[in-house]
Parts: sequence; structure tokens; C-alpha cells
Amino acid sequence: MDALCRAEPRPRRPAAASPLPWARFSAWLDCVCVVTFDLELGQAMELVYPYDFRLTEKEKTSICYLSFPDSYSGGLGDTQFSFRLRQAGGQRTTHYEDDGKYNREAPLTLQRESAHYFGYVYFRQVKDSSMKRGYFQKSLVLVSRLPYVNLFQSLLQLIAPEYFDKLEPCLEAVCNEIDQWPPPVPGQTLNLPVMGVVIQVRIPSRVDKPGSSPVKQFNQENLLPAPLVLPSIHELDLFRCFQPVLIHVQMLWELMLLGEPIVVMAPSPTVSSEMVLALTSCLAPLRYCCDYRPYFTIHDSEFKEYTTRTQAPPNIVVGVTNPFFIKTLQHWPHILRVGELKMSGDLPKQVKVKKLTKLKTLDTKPGIYTSYKTFLHKDKTLIKRLLKGIQRKRPSEVQSALLRRHLLELTQSFIIPLEHYIASLMPLQRAITPWKNPPQIRPFRQDDFMKTLEHAGPQLTCVLKGDWLGLYRRFFRSPNFDGWYRQRHKEMTQKLEALHLEAICEANIVAWMKDKSEVEIVDLVLKLREKLVRARCQHLPVKEETLQRVGLYIETIIDSLPEDLQAVLHHH
Repeated sequence: MDALCRAEPRPRRPAAASPLPWARFSAWLDCVCVVTFDLELGQAMELVYPYDFRLTEKEKTSICYLSFPDSYSGGLGDTQFSFRLRQAGGQRTTHYEDDGKYNREAPLTLQRESAHYFGYVYFRQVKDSSMKRGYFQKSLVLVSRLPYVNLFQSLLQLIAPEYFDKLEPCLEAVCNEIDQWPPPVPGQTLNLPVMGVVIQVRIPSRVDKPGSSPVKQFNQENLLPAPLVLPSIHELDLFRCFQPVLIHVQMLWELMLLGEPIVVMAPSPTVSSEMVLALTSCLAPLRYCCDYRPYFTIHDSEFKEYTTRTQAPPNIVVGVTNPFFIKTLQHWPHILRVGELKMSGDLPKQVKVKKLTKLKTLDTKPGIYTSYKTFLHKDKTLIKRLLKGIQRKRPSEVQSALLRRHLLELTQSFIIPLEHYIASLMPLQRAITPWKNPPQIRPFRQDDFMKTLEHAGPQLTCVLKGDWLGLYRRFFRSPNFDGWYRQRHKEMTQKLEALHLEAICEANIVAWMKDKSEVEIVDLVLKLREKLVRARCQHLPVKEETLQRVGLYIETIIDSLPEDLQAVLHHH
């Protein structure tokens, strides 16, 4: 490797520029890896940057295997794909500290992961007579906790060819540039300079209206050269990804909604990872709460866990390319076999739904191998609209927007009745009084919810007929329902706490204290302090002035007590 790339770690920058070295870099990436092929070792980690970033040996091994296409899908040239990796060994310290602010403001589908890494790979395999094996084989991998597949793959397209061809500008120079970037703040449009190009992106926010397209024309700010504007940091070309399964999109949506185990068998890691990421995105704005692996190999540490026949397959979507998986995963209930994605002028050949018994170990034809029967009837209007788009040579991004809108409306039709019902479980505001604990949220009763569907079900917003009740019953048993309910319950509990604090602020505290004993007054001080700490720690949806007023109330109460008690409470 060029000596330039072996530069020593740079000196720490002055404290004023950033609280920690690599703090800004760490807001986007955990590290950058270079994986190469060693004749004796096979795939080997050549470089991890920044040098002080610590990956466990298990993580390094997994990254090495996941960064190369397996031998069944290796062709010459450049390949880009993604993987997702379970973090090995406890919580890691990171240079990036934001006390959870990003996750509170970002959409649930774009949360920063705490237990997984995403790997974004640019792999090059070209003939090279100077190498013993006759080939140059190397991968540049961006490791991040952010699911920004479009942004990071676009970044790789800029930096990887330069790195492979010239070994310059080196990773250190690029990483230094990334370490000057502003952090990803939901709702903001950012200019991210790298290698003479400015990438312009908007970070989606939780308050964005679902389905609203990003602002087409960003403020150019007279940037020269004109920026490379990415319409989305994470959205894939759904029409291209789903082209062989367009007539089955609704079935796939149901399988994803129910958290069913699915194997995607593809000819390359590119097709495998894009299909898995497209599937996990088709429930938006509902968060897909199950596990997923865009690209998975037989060397993965979870291989035995997924291939065992002694227990049911886990709730996961896994993308594979090695034909060996046809044999080891043939007991899984849903297997999607796809070929190479080729965009043509006509509707691409649609795969058929086949019985699992038709799954052959060798030469398995494309198809959806499953015995699943859909709850909802097929929507033929979607296919007609997409076909019309193909005939009129409509651009792929327009077809994708149409497909995404259809899936969004389907998800919203399904989730709105649940949202209405759970909102009805919230206590009435008049039941919240200042000097009593806030009332409990009523329990979610599935039978009660089902009774609401007759008058306020999906039929109000969706023309699709079918067994909606059966679909809800199955959904209640899925990790996606559990994840949705926990999130909503947490938000409602925090709202109750906030309303309680506001009720306390509006109360006449002096009047309340008149007939109270010192013990009761001290107890109130301790409870109010606890509420104040919790409000700040959990970032409850309360105005700052409300919190300040509660703080003043506490001071007023303490000042009314005898001096010895005042001293004790001030000390605490």
C-alpha cells in the first residue's frame, strides 16, 4: 500500500473546533475498512480507519466475509452492495455523543442502530498479472449505524475508484474531510464536501408528512461547482428492485407486515441486498421491527442459528447468493428466488408463486416458493397503472413514486384504525389533577379493537376487499405489532407526564399548602424534584418555561418550611 495511506494518526485538533477528535466523523461513520484477498489467509482486513477504532476479532472476521461476493456470484469489475451485522461484545464507547437527540427527531425507519452496524461495500475485481492469483481483489467498506444506503453508496462511487486506482487521495484525507461535516440533523438540508464535490442532502424528520417528496430544488447558495443533489439519503429505486415481483407486491407487503421469515436468493450481493432493503422499506412509515440481513454468508456467526431445524425459523429477512442455502434453508416457509435485475422496455417477466416442494437443490428457477394465502384480494389497478407507465416510457423514479405511494396508502389504511383505537385509551385531560398521580392508560384489548372495525375500519380509506380481520389477528402475534404498541405506549406515557406537569403549574400551590403537614409538604418537594429530573432525562414534550415554573414552585415550597428543613432540602 502507498506510504501516503499509512500516515500516522493525525494530532488531535484544538478543543474549540470539536469536543473530541473524530466526533463529527463519528456522527456519520464508525470506521472505514479495507478488505483484501490474501493467498494464505483468504479475505483479510488490511486497514481500519480511524486507527484507534476498536472492532472485535469476531466483527473483523464477519466484515471480511461480508465484504466479498462469494465465488458463485463473482464477476469482473466493480460491485456495490450492503450488509447488516450484529454488534459483538457489549456497548462500545463512541466519539459521537448526542444524548439520543437524533433518534428523537428522526423518523422511526431511520433511527441510529444501537446493536447493529451497516456495512456499505465497494468491491473491485480486475485482472492483474502482477498479483500471484492474477487478480486484484479489494473492498472499501463504510461502517455506520445509520441506514443511509443512498448517501453512503454515492459517497463510495466518488472515493473508491480514486482509492483503488491511485491510492490517493487517501482514506485519511477523505476521513478528515468527513470530520468537517456538520452532524445529521433531522429536517436540515446539508452540504457535505468531499474530494472537490459537494453532496447535498436533506435529512428526513419525524414531523415530515409521510409520502411527501423532498423539496426538488434546494437552496443552491451559488455553490461552485454545482452540488451533487441526492433526492433521498435512503430510498431505493423500488420499481427496479421489485420489477420481477410487481404482481406479488401485495403478498410481499403482507409477509413483511406479519414479520414472516423470508429468504431472498439472488445471483449477486447487489440484487440480494437491494431486494431485502426494498422489502424492509415497504411498510413505511411503520417501522419494520424484525431482524434483517441484506447479504448473508455461510461464514456468518448466526449461520447455525438460522439453519437449525429443531426450532421454527426466526422472524428475519435474509439475503443470500450461495446455492448451498437452498438445501440448508428449504424448511423456511417463504423463499423468494430472483434473477439478475435488467431494466427493459416491457414488463419484466414476473415470477410465479410455487409450492415449497418444487424447490430443487440445483437449478432452482425464479419464483416465490410459499404456501401462504393472502388475506387481501389483489389490487389490479396498480399493475395497470405501472403497465401504462412502461408503455409510455415513464421514468423509473416516477414508477417508484407510484409504487411507494400505493404501499404507503396500504400501510396507512391498515394502521389508522389502530391509531384511532389506541388514542381512545388515553385518559381524558380533565381526569389529570395536580396532586394525584396521573391516571393509567387503559389496556389494549384486541376484541374491543375488532369491534371498532365495522364503523372505522380500513374500508374507509382503502378499496381493497378481503379478510382484514384475519390480517389484524395475525399482526397481533408479530414483532411489528409489539414494536408499534411499545412505541405508542411510551409516547402516551410521556404525554401524560407532560400534561401532569402542566396541571401542577396551573394549580394554586400556596392554597394547597395551607392545611398540609410538614411531612406532606416535604414529600411533595421530593416528588416534584423527581418529576423535574425525569422530564429532563426523558426529554418529555414539555415547554422549558413549564419546567422553570416547577423549579420556582419547589423553591417557594422550601422557603415556607422551617430553616432546619430548608437546609436539609437545599443540601439534597
